[in-house]
Amino acid sequence: MNLLMCSVGRRGELLKDFRQTMGTEGKIIATDNSPYAPALYFADEQYLVPKIIDPNYIDTLLDICKKEKIQAIATFIDPEIEVLSKNREVFEQFGIKVLVPAYETARLCFDKYELFKHLKKHNIPTVQTYGTLEEAQNAIAQKELSFPVFVKPRTGSGSVGARKVESMDELVVAMKEDESLIVQEFMGGMDLDADVYVDTESREVVSAFSKRKISTTIGGANKTISFKDEKLFELIKQVAGVLELYGPNDMDFFYVNGQYYLSEINPRFGGAYLHAYGAGVDFIKLIEKNISGEANDSCIGDYEEGVVMMMYDSVVIKKQDELA
Repeated sequence: MNLLMCSVGRRGELLKDFRQTMGTEGKIIATDNSPYAPALYFADEQYLVPKIIDPNYIDTLLDICKKEKIQAIATFIDPEIEVLSKNREVFEQFGIKVLVPAYETARLCFDKYELFKHLKKHNIPTVQTYGTLEEAQNAIAQKELSFPVFVKPRTGSGSVGARKVESMDELVVAMKEDESLIVQEFMGGMDLDADVYVDTESREVVSAFSKRKISTTIGGANKTISFKDEKLFELIKQVAGVLELYGPNDMDFFYVNGQYYLSEINPRFGGAYLHAYGAGVDFIKLIEKNISGEANDSCIGDYEEGVVMMMYDSVVIKKQDELA
């Protein structure tokens, strides 16, 4: 199996896990637009590519795929998901699996307000969301929403700009300073997420690993503990049933008063997938089987509870003339 991982950035530990599963069979090819992306140097081959908005970007990736005999392609960043999805047929005509959702689903997952409306339409429990200051003010006036509330960018990733807001004055200032923000009810319950694999052949959820967040920083959770709940697994299946997902996904949830609420979906490998892998949940094996044209059997919840992940920092050291 030859994998092309795009926009790898700092995800070196993920590539190390992929290599551990693949052993000496197949290659990991990595791309980024900067030679200073440390994860590049955990791959077998490194390619510097244009930014994802460059008109030559897809052609550049396709040239790499042909040269390296790539069988599956994925990305580590949210803005690229739509780009790959929109060009799925370009890769599939060469037998390359594109591990991102269908285009409409990619668009929904990137736009958190549109995703909220889609989930509500299909009766999926989700965090109540308002797209404008006026909507939020009306909801507060009708006593459908109360302070504190939570604001975050309608699009984007990494939790940048997401924060709790305590008063109307603070909300007005926040929304006028940044019109990209949406307003959500503040969820005071348990914060958790799930690494989910949707089989590219059967289109069914075949793996789900859930973990409670102990500590988070900008970019996601850095300390988590594994748990299992069939109620959550059933909700995950319902979510997948109203979207066209393929391959790895990172789903964020809250648990409040006995009910799970879906917050958002990053339809890619999440940074905290490291926890799932460390607990024995191996999406690379699932990808290998899908590449061979076979569907995977369900292994949902096939891991131990009470396994803790604690992230820490590390470094890559290279001479300047060794950079990509």
